[in-house]
Amino acid sequence: MPQLDPSSYASQIFWLLICFFTMMFIMANFIVPKIAEIRQQRENKIDGYLHKAEELKLKTEKAVQRYEEALHTATQTASEALQNTKEELNQMIGQKQAELDKKLQKQIKNGEAEILKEKENALKEIKSVSADITAELLRKLNISDIKISDIKQTIEQEAK
Repeated sequence: MPQLDPSSYASQIFWLLICFFTMMFIMANFIVPKIAEIRQQRENKIDGYLHKAEELKLKTEKAVQRYEEALHTATQTASEALQNTKEELNQMIGQKQAELDKKLQKQIKNGEAEILKEKENALKEIKSVSADITAELLRKLNISDIKISDIKQTIEQEAK
């Protein structure tokens, strides 16, 4: 094996050093900077994505907070509007019921007055009819000595 020949050690070491330093120079000046640049670009990209993600997270949290506030405000406004509407309806119902009560009371009074009037008319007719019936009954029984005026007078006295 020629590599193990001690006479070629010096040339082997020489070429080893030249190859090593050449490779070291190429690596240090060309390859490592490109790798470092690519690595830096990746880190910057990742940091940018993380920064954007953090900004979007903050925006999302703010949007959620605004949404919750708007929802709370809308709920509260709707609740107040519902309560106001309920109170207005209760007032309207109370007013309508009071009006209806007044109308019903008026109708009841009118009805009672009409019933009383009809009752009086009916009583007057009953007196007249009862006098006629009594006179007719007496005529059928062949009792002719009682006058119709006496019958009407007796009915009037009994009615009082």
